Amino acid sequence: MNFVEILKVIVQGLVEGFTEWLPISSTGHLMLVNALIPLHQPESYYEVFKVVIQLGAIFAVCFRFFHELWPFARAQHSGKLAVRPAKINLWLKIIIACLPAAVLGILFDDFLDAHLNNAPVIAIVLILYGVLFIWIERRNAKAEFPIRSVDQIELSTALLIGLFQCLALIPGTSRSGVTILGAMLIGVSRVCAAEFSFFLSVPIMFGASTVKLIKYFVKGGSFTGSQSFYLILAMLVAFVVSLYCINFLLEFIRKHSFAVFGWYRILLGILVLLGTVFTFLAKIL
Repeated sequence: MNFVEILKVIVQGLVEGFTEWLPISSTGHLMLVNALIPLHQPESYYEVFKVVIQLGAIFAVCFRFFHELWPFARAQHSGKLAVRPAKINLWLKIIIACLPAAVLGILFDDFLDAHLNNAPVIAIVLILYGVLFIWIERRNAKAEFPIRSVDQIELSTALLIGLFQCLALIPGTSRSGVTILGAMLIGVSRVCAAEFSFFLSVPIMFGASTVKLIKYFVKGGSFTGSQSFYLILAMLVAFVVSLYCINFLLEFIRKHSFAVFGWYRILLGILVLLGTVFTFLAKIL
């Protein structure tokens, strides 16, 4: 364990916390940061690290939206713990919306890692969705959104949002971004879509982290003491930063569109493409 490596881990946690909730792709940013200031760890460990640190961001959602998500409450007269039917209904929507991505993620996780988890693909996806973000926001500039609260989301609407979330299996997409914009296309207001996207992240990212850890350990992987410390530290940093970022995004989208994030994605995608080209040229020259 050394001080420089700890600083790199803190930077990774900061990047994860800031980019997980903004529609700009945390995967693309983590890849860029690790290319500039790489952790001196085995590649197999880093593949797990960059997924599992998302748990810090998820704990932030659970903390920030505890009242909205917790399905139990104490009865006023008896003081006994009682089920809140509205929250059970909310969790039913969340589970239905998460099923498509969960099934496809389990089936194609290895294929996606092997064939799409690379800089050129991420760069192209960053640019493509950046253009789509700008186009959709211009299309929706004067649109009316009939669904303005999570309670108004029907089970069928939740399933459609879940299908949009499947697009996030492609690295560089931004799960929050594609889920929010997909929800807006079917009549969900921007703020409502963002909140529901946060809720969907809880089972999806817990599931993704669990799958990564199981595969890593089944293949004979293990963590040293320092590697465990790095992972926990990055999660803690991501947790703290995510609390701020979630509040920032909710306030931002009440007054602004996602167009600025679309332009940012295009710029980042171009930079990643240029970096890939320069790296390739450096190897052959």
